Amino acid sequence: MVINAILFVVIGFLLMEFCGWFIHKYLMHGVLWKVHKTHHEPSKGPFELNDIFSLLFGGVSILLMWKGFGDLDYRFWMGVGISLYGLSYFLLHDVLIHRRSKWLARPKKGIFIGIFRAHQAHHANNQKKGAEAFGLFVVPWKYFKEGKK
Repeated sequence: MVINAILFVVIGFLLMEFCGWFIHKYLMHGVLWKVHKTHHEPSKGPFELNDIFSLLFGGVSILLMWKGFGDLDYRFWMGVGISLYGLSYFLLHDVLIHRRSKWLARPKKGIFIGIFRAHQAHHANNQKKGAEAFGLFVVPWKYFKEGKK
């Protein structure tokens, strides 16, 4: 039971990274650009229209946990994995990278510097087309190489 729970938490987390990459590349930089572009523009306050995606993904997580709660089946644990991804996303993307809260300093070395560089490259082009590095944790290796700016 514990092994299954851990497995489904990991699956939920990983599915969010890969689904998130797909949604970001093909939907957010596609038909949903009018919503997502608020994330590529200078901030006008503590929230942006793009934050609605967090509510959507959080809703999926809550729904899965609610549906799987009675038996603590795979849906519950996948929902936990999605929630952990959301928490990680908030801390890494919103706090560490975009500094929407000043709780943590920007990364200077280690694994987070590659993620930070990839996100900077993604925002270097604030247009619907031509962006790169759509994942959060899974990003091109070139951003982890020493000296890459």
